[in-house]
Amino acid sequence: MGLTSLPPLSLYIHIPWCARKCPYCDFNSHEAKGEIDEKAYVDALTLDLESFLPEIWGRPVRSVFFGGGTPSLLSPASIERILVRVRERVRLDADAEITLEANPGTMDSGRFPAFRDAGINRISLGIQSFDDRHLASLGRIHDGRQAAHAVESALHHFGNVNLDLMYALPMQKLEDAKSDLEMAASFDPPHLSAYHLTIEPNTLFHAHPPEVPCEDEAFEMQILVEEWLGAKGYENYETSAFAKQGFRCRHNLNYWQFGDYIGIGAGAHAKISRHDGISRQMRWKNPASYLKKVLEGNPLQSRQEIDEVSFEFMMNALRLREGFSLNLFEERTGLSRLAVLSQLDEAERLGFVSRDPFRVVPTEKGRRFLNDLLQIFLE
Repeated sequence: MGLTSLPPLSLYIHIPWCARKCPYCDFNSHEAKGEIDEKAYVDALTLDLESFLPEIWGRPVRSVFFGGGTPSLLSPASIERILVRVRERVRLDADAEITLEANPGTMDSGRFPAFRDAGINRISLGIQSFDDRHLASLGRIHDGRQAAHAVESALHHFGNVNLDLMYALPMQKLEDAKSDLEMAASFDPPHLSAYHLTIEPNTLFHAHPPEVPCEDEAFEMQILVEEWLGAKGYENYETSAFAKQGFRCRHNLNYWQFGDYIGIGAGAHAKISRHDGISRQMRWKNPASYLKKVLEGNPLQSRQEIDEVSFEFMMNALRLREGFSLNLFEERTGLSRLAVLSQLDEAERLGFVSRDPFRVVPTEKGRRFLNDLLQIFLE
């Protein structure tokens, strides 16, 4: 394997604290006990970023994403300090997309302009639902009224806003899912994400499973989401992502197109390409351990070379409705397209993809049975 050029580079910044751990959440998030020592964490992020510099020296950073946890728990002043230090250390594009995930329950109207002034230019609001019953079942700290107010405030101060919704929720009916869609679309946000609730290991929902819609009902909701948002002018460019023209999420697109990203903060992941290989890294997950290890000069918990490069590429790129070009496959993996020729033949035979000499596109069947499609590239 050999890469002739390096892919675009993004920066992910993990803020691990939240006001309350949701029962469905399997992310590296920790309930904040008392005051967060923001200065200590910002200083640790700075040292963590500096440890990456030898691997990414001179490469421009195209996007920044503050994820969590709940990044909006941090003060706008801390977010600004982080971005100042990022700009001092890496080549951040002048028009970089800079996203902050925010929980409506942590956002009063004054925080939106403060985060904008701190350097954020895209807000991603974790709405999940506008229905108080479903928000309560999900353990969210906001209600429907707060959600609507947060959307209005976000759109007043930002031109680029994403709303996260979930469906197939406990006791949810098709009409309930449609009501959430109608409410979300009434604000005319430039971007919506709609996620199927999945019960993940190591969550409260896994230990105490709620009653959720059956597979057929959940699929009906998925079809409703895709068709209803499509009729409203949203492009379903990725499995769960819907955008008005010009508002695709650049940061996430870089993931799906197998670009590179550095991840700083507790439990953050990174993918770094070199001309002779690709590696993945993970930071220490526990916030206290992370702070200690960073000060010791050892923020890295694990690092491994990617062996199943073609599978990892497919796992990301086949989520895109437009698929991928075979040139992109070769550029991002360093492999010849011949390396996956037999698997592509099989995927086409089973009706999972359509293709021509230049491009591979997942079919409706391939999108619905994505795991079965991906399994072909593991064999």
